[in-house]
Parts: sequence; structure tokens; C-alpha cells
Amino acid sequence: MVKNIKNGVKRFWEDESGMGVVEIVLIIIVLIGLVVLFKKQITSLVNSVLVKMTSQANQI
Repeated sequence: MVKNIKNGVKRFWEDESGMGVVEIVLIIIVLIGLVVLFKKQITSLVNSVLVKMTSQANQI
């Protein structure tokens, strides 16, 4: 099963009919920009989720 997944990923990676390198780099740049812009909001969201998970785990 792992070999099938590995072969599928390899075929997907080698398929040239999709996006090119430039498109992937642009998407990564946009994602990094969004993370930088919303760093405070992302940090507070992650912290609140972790606090909630910890408090609910203690109840179990």
C-alpha cells in the first residue's frame, strides 16, 4: 500500500501538465506574506486552541 502511494506521489510530481515552478513559487510567496500579515491573529488562535485542548484533556 505504501508503495502504491509512493508511486502515485511520484507520478503526480513528474506530471508536467499542471502548474509550473513559477506558479508554485508565487503561491508560496503569497502564503508567507499572509502568515506575516496575520501573525498575531494566528498565534492567538493557536494559543486559544491549545488552552482549550489542555483544559478538556484534564477533564478526561
